[in-house]
Amino acid sequence: MDTSHKISENLEDYLETISALEALHGVARPTDIASALNVKKPSVTSALNILSEKGLVVYEKYRPVSLTPEGKILADSISKKHKLLCGFFTDILGVDSHSADIAACKMEHALDDDIMRRLVDFLEDIKKTQSPKK
Repeated sequence: MDTSHKISENLEDYLETISALEALHGVARPTDIASALNVKKPSVTSALNILSEKGLVVYEKYRPVSLTPEGKILADSISKKHKLLCGFFTDILGVDSHSADIAACKMEHALDDDIMRRLVDFLEDIKKTQSPKK
């Protein structure tokens, strides 16, 4: 990940949520973000202002939020890590989906970028070898 866009775990969660809301509803409104993350609107406003300053979202008061191309790339990367980790926990380790989701969220933020990249590469290789051949 480009270190100029190194952001906190909290802000990564906002990007991931915005991306999910855009995929689900076509737009991400601050009230929907607040609801999805179980936070108050002033917290959302503060986070959106920071993400906007970093060039990761387009945010204007009283308007839906959208990811910039760089924000979309970062959100997709975060989401990909999360899905791979969740899949590993549920499919390989047999962990229930709720526990897997919580653990994946913690791990995606806690691991050093290089270790996370290596783990993602490893899990992608496992996934390829387990996919049925066509």
